[in-house]
Amino acid sequence: MSLDASFVSIAIFFLVGIALPVGALTAGRLLRPHQPSADKSITYESGVDPTGDSWIQFNVRYYLFALLFVIFDVETVFLYPWAVAYDSLRESIGLFVLVEMLVFVLFLVIGLIYAWKKKVLEWK
Repeated sequence: MSLDASFVSIAIFFLVGIALPVGALTAGRLLRPHQPSADKSITYESGVDPTGDSWIQFNVRYYLFALLFVIFDVETVFLYPWAVAYDSLRESIGLFVLVEMLVFVLFLVIGLIYAWKKKVLEWK
């Protein structure tokens, strides 16, 4: 495949990626009924008219658990392709690939131990 053909295929992919969502949103806007009313503009809260203040303070532990989940989820995203390509990488680069991933996992384990020592993982 030549360089020009590669650029053409990337351009087509880009244009289709832009055209499909724009086309779907435009078709939806043209086909849906548009009848605004006061009842439709209020906030919907489980079928009941909303009452009270909307400001609610959450416990910071929810955010800490979510952050830890995201960290270990990203770790999994990085580990999976590495594990799939490990055999071919090991043949070309050698032991460096294994050591590199062990250092990555070591940093995450140190972070987990730190969170454990600070009692972030305990729910009261």
